[in-house]
Formats: sequence, structure tokens, C-alpha cells
Amino acid sequence: MHAPVLLIGGSGFVGRAITARLVAQGYPLIIPTRRLTGQEQGPPIRWREGSVHEPRFLEALLLETGASGTVINLVGVLHDKPGNPYGPQFKAAHVTLVAQIIQSMQMLGTRRLLHMSALGADCAGLSMYQRSKGEGERLVRTSSLDWTIFRPSVIFGAQDNFINLFSKLARRFPFLPLARADGRFQPVSVDNVAEAMVRALALPQTLRQSYDLVGPEVLTLAQLVRFAARRAGHDRPIVPLPAWLGSLQALLFEHLPGPLLMSRDNLDSMRVDNVLPEGAPQVLDTVFGIRPEPLESLLK
Repeated sequence: MHAPVLLIGGSGFVGRAITARLVAQGYPLIIPTRRLTGQEQGPPIRWREGSVHEPRFLEALLLETGASGTVINLVGVLHDKPGNPYGPQFKAAHVTLVAQIIQSMQMLGTRRLLHMSALGADCAGLSMYQRSKGEGERLVRTSSLDWTIFRPSVIFGAQDNFINLFSKLARRFPFLPLARADGRFQPVSVDNVAEAMVRALALPQTLRQSYDLVGPEVLTLAQLVRFAARRAGHDRPIVPLPAWLGSLQALLFEHLPGPLLMSRDNLDSMRVDNVLPEGAPQVLDTVFGIRPEPLESLLK
């Protein structure tokens, strides 16, 4: 009988992939959500309505999880208003919430924490996103918990918000002006990320370790966008923008209504290649026994 897993951020893109695997393996799951819809699954999932940013609600979740249970924290945001060293949403999601999770776990005796960070997270990073993610990592690393940190590059999958965004744009526009077109990524499959996190639950050697999760190929942003356009059935020319014009484009996006496509902070993040450091091992294979899936797997 598996101990319960508290999956914070379980209704998101990665959370759904992890949920499916945990359910298949018989783990009792507790998943908080801001609002119940009445369509949630039943056992072994226990949905709980409330905000994890409220300490009392978080403590109630941990009491239900128990000392032998595990917490998986997937909460993350991609955009925020400018701030120093980061904006209020980055602080709330990547720093304050992490600190509260750690404090509540230590107080109530739950020790196992799987924490989702990001490749490039750095307290002294060039972007607010990198700095806030780096501070969240620092809090986890310096805690007394039995933690494991996962640092993926951009995550792709059938329902992702990255490839699908550019596929949508390719359907609507005859060409795609692109800032930081030469930025480099090592995209990793959501299935690979979810499988690694679930396997870590049964691997004691992953305690107090950090893992960079990447796919088998390094691609520029322009190559990723061309792939997205091809997947949508609309090959489009890519028009690389100079840095000043890309920054101006991002500033315009920040003031348009609707979902934010690109921010100046995103461009700052892309000033550092989002790839595995040279000489670092491919841990999906060596640690977790998972064959990394290429981006082309989305075409199957």
C-alpha cells in the first residue's frame, strides 16, 4: 500500500501526466484546486477546494497526507509585472509558496518533497523568472527535508502551451517575426518528466539530489517554431528580429489584451541557452532508465 501523495499543481499540464501515472500505480492522491467543478474523478483522488497560498488550508492538506506521505510541488508561472528582484506573482508562486510548504512540512512531520524548478534557475539570473525559481531552489536545498529537485528545459506534449501556441500563430499569419530566434533549448517530453518524477518516489538514491531534465536534441527557437508550423500544416517563413525590435515587440505584447505571448522577461531568460551543461549526464537514462523522446514524437 502506497503512502498518500499531495500533488500541488496537479490540474496543470505536467500535473495531469503525473496524476495518470500515480493513479495507475495505486497511489492515493490529494489534489487541491481553487474551485471544484463537480466533474472531478473519484477515488483514489481526493480533490480539496481552496488556495494553497492560505497557510491553514495547506496545513490541512498536509495533515491529510500524513508524515509518511509525499508532497509534489509543480506550481509555476511564466509571466509577471516588472519588479526587483522579481515581480509579485513570481514571488508568490516561486518563493513564498515554497517557503510555506517547507515550513508546514517541517512543522507537521511530512519529509518527502519533489520540487519542480526549471533549467536555468539562478538567484543571480538575468530574468525575474530565473531569479525567483533560483530562490525557490535555494529554500528547498537548505531545508531539512528529503527533497529532490527537477529542472526541465522547455516541456513539450500534445497539450502543451508552447508548441501549440506557435502552431496557432502559424495558422493565422503568413510569416512569423521572432525575437531571440537563435536561443537554444533542449526540449523534453512531458511523459519523460512525469515518469521521472514518479519513479523518484521509489528511488532512495534521489534524496537531496537535483536533476536537469532534457531531451535528446538541442534546437534553436527558430527550429522549434518551424516544427510547430509544420505540425499545424502551415510552413511559414521565420523573420529573426534584432534585439531592440524584439524587445519592442515584447513590450507591445505585454500591453495587449488576452493571454501574453512573449514578455521582455522571457527574452531575458533566453539570453542564456536552456540546454544541459557540457559534459553533464543525461539523467533520464542513467538515473531513471527512461529513453528521452525527441520532439518528432509529437507527430506520431
